[in-house]
Amino acid sequence: MSAVAVRAMTEGDAGAVLRIYQQGIDTGNASYAESAGTWAEFDAGKLKAPRLVAERDGELLGWAALSAISSRPCYAGVAETAIYIANGAQGMGVGDALLKALVEASEAAGFWSLQTMIFTDNVASIRLHEKYGFQPLGVRKGLGYMTFGPWKGWRDVAFLERRSATIGISDPE
Repeated sequence: MSAVAVRAMTEGDAGAVLRIYQQGIDTGNASYAESAGTWAEFDAGKLKAPRLVAERDGELLGWAALSAISSRPCYAGVAETAIYIANGAQGMGVGDALLKALVEASEAAGFWSLQTMIFTDNVASIRLHEKYGFQPLGVRKGLGYMTFGPWKGWRDVAFLERRSATIGISDPE
């Protein structure tokens, strides 16, 4: 078995990206969304870069992307992460490869702060983010109401942040 390769996401990856997104949604422990929606909706909701996919032997195994947290210029270097791993690919290093590459690519693109909100029941995702420098800021109790699945009801969300040690550490000039 070859190593996991990470590359930029392309529109040609749309079908696999949405399939993996839906797999995560179907667990009931990845998103409040009930459906992955269309590629146009996905595309509109994510920053254009960095958007990454992980593959092994030509099979797409996961993806990671950023979303803006605000349109205000003072928050231009702050983004929210999303990372989804295909069913059957968990525990194979896909999440490690993607999150490491996403952190590196985000800093290269000038992002100084990455945020993530993860259901408190999704311990594996919380641990993965902590491994890459995300610090827990707290738990947002009953942040939203899950309308489907095994966790239907009010869900608590862990709020984590990673502050870059190299980007945004001095006053911009």
